[in-house]
Amino acid sequence: SRPMLEKAREKIAAHGLTNVRGLSVQDACHLGFASGRFDAVVAQFLLTLVPDPEQALDEFARCLRPDGEIIIANHIGAESGPMAVFETFAAPIARKLGWRADFPLQRIRDWAAGNGFDMVDARKVWPLGYFMVIRLRRRAV
Repeated sequence: SRPMLEKAREKIAAHGLTNVRGLSVQDACHLGFASGRFDAVVAQFLLTLVPDPEQALDEFARCLRPDGEIIIANHIGAESGPMAVFETFAAPIARKLGWRADFPLQRIRDWAAGNGFDMVDARKVWPLGYFMVIRLRRRAV
């Protein structure tokens, strides 16, 4: 969003981040970049917010070079246990707020398997394992 980019511009200026080449408002499902442009696409805290996560993943894959990698940082729903029960219960409330509390890792596994990617890592991270960092690497042809 434009307000988020303005905050980013302020941080870039305040910290002298000369490595940042540009900022732009984008739609995760329709990126304005050429195909095969990037070595990696990093999607932070957005996969459970977009209307069609698989379409966003398709678009990330389109923008990657043949040996590229997609890195996702996001809350991923618990697969079992008390947290899974809670997330299933909370899902209707979360949807009204615009996100998915019960988004399963299997959904990403299925997309990867069907689109030529391997899940090379999926680990829970701080705080208390609530978020995950997932790495998907395109299979060598």
